[in-house]
Amino acid sequence: MVWLLMAFASATMLGFYDVNKKLSLRDNAVLPVLFLNILFCCAFLIPLIGISTYAPHILQDTPFYVAPITWQQHLLIFIKSLIVLGAWIGGYIALKHLPLTVVGPITSTRPVLVLVGALLFFGETLNIYQWVGVIVTVIAIYMMGLSGAREGIHFRNNRWVWMLGISAVLGAVSALFDKYLMSSLDDKIPPLAVLSWYMTYQLIEMGLMLLVLWYPQHKKTTPFQWRWSIPLISLFIILADFIYFTALSQDGAMISVVSMVRRSSVLVSFTLGIFLLREKNIKRKAFALSLILLGMIFLYIGTQYGR
Repeated sequence: MVWLLMAFASATMLGFYDVNKKLSLRDNAVLPVLFLNILFCCAFLIPLIGISTYAPHILQDTPFYVAPITWQQHLLIFIKSLIVLGAWIGGYIALKHLPLTVVGPITSTRPVLVLVGALLFFGETLNIYQWVGVIVTVIAIYMMGLSGAREGIHFRNNRWVWMLGISAVLGAVSALFDKYLMSSLDDKIPPLAVLSWYMTYQLIEMGLMLLVLWYPQHKKTTPFQWRWSIPLISLFIILADFIYFTALSQDGAMISVVSMVRRSSVLVSFTLGIFLLREKNIKRKAFALSLILLGMIFLYIGTQYGR
């Protein structure tokens, strides 16, 4: 089950990605940080597009070749870029105002939404081990949500929590769209082509937002500060997404399982949140996290032993 191991590797990269986002966003302007994240990603990806287009023999037999796609496929990827950008803006703003050990559990609700979508739209089914893994994980997420209340974060009337919830829904829509782009279309889109072009489109979209929404008001809002954690955001999201897209393109890959496993990134971000950010109410959250790990183990067993 190579695709499942790749999902766990992607989750690890996502954990480091979340920590560097939090370090970059503390007392900092959100939109410039997000723009620079996308810019650094494109600094790696756009040259691959150029070489693959004008000198394809250089990369054609390597994992870095960006295959040509049709204008209809470009349109689909453009739609994906808008969905992802909406999820990122909501997630970045919420992460600036909420503890990382609270953001992780809320974000982890995304696989449940993906599971529902996968069952409805892709006809995926789960065996008993996988269902146990999902149920245990959902219980853990609920327990971590209760821990947030002890820090004065009341989910019902906190606008940052609602913004993060919207980000999770858009993230789930994006994950289902990924499965459609790379597995369900008659003419499947290669993983690196999806990653390269949706980042390129986001760079244009985010640049326009920066000029129209942020720059005219930047002297009246939180000032932007450069931090070396900003380029690390780009490094880890590139690695996480490349591994993730490759996993989804494997035969037999299940979006419901891959998405759930990727949420185990909360284990990495939670651990680093303790030591780097000194966040509170750790014991209760640690117990819930142990349940999340147990849920991941059940998902792995279920995938290994079939349906």
